[in-house]
Amino acid sequence: MLNKGDSVSVLDEAINGVVQVVNGSDVTIETEDGFVMTFKVNELLKINNTSNLMDSIRRINIDEIKKEKEIPKPRSFVKERKDRGEGIVPEFDLHIEKLVKNKNGMSNYDILTLQSDTAKRHIEFAIKNRIPKIVFIHGVGEGILKAELDFMLGRYDNIDFKEADYQKYGQGATEVFIKQSAK
Repeated sequence: MLNKGDSVSVLDEAINGVVQVVNGSDVTIETEDGFVMTFKVNELLKINNTSNLMDSIRRINIDEIKKEKEIPKPRSFVKERKDRGEGIVPEFDLHIEKLVKNKNGMSNYDILTLQSDTAKRHIEFAIKNRIPKIVFIHGVGEGILKAELDFMLGRYDNIDFKEADYQKYGQGATEVFIKQSAK
């Protein structure tokens, strides 16, 4: 398709030049600025010397270009069905960056203690205010905070917990269910 001496333009680049060597699907050109560059055949557009670039572009199949540039349709997801009694579930992010403005000077022990105390405060609040379900976002990391949460939650008689919905939170969250006793 391309031969030595053909004038070409590089697609998606503002580079024009003359073909020097054609080697299979690789084409070496000398640009108008005197640089030697190699491109694939499908990256180049032959320009007729008698016409301008716009005439060459008009001959390209417009539908083919539109199909290549078309934005893919968003994937559809199955919506999670919620029970009628289930309202908005409070989510608490236990990442240290969300709990304090500056963690400089805090040891790992201090960070874990703050995260654990925050989680305990939220659990006590949920029990007191009869909130049936909460979610703690702890992240994946090394699993130390998750293990601490599991230990703490296991000490409550009226609490069940499990990993939160993977599609919504990934692996870094725990869902806590608080069994309500009749008052």
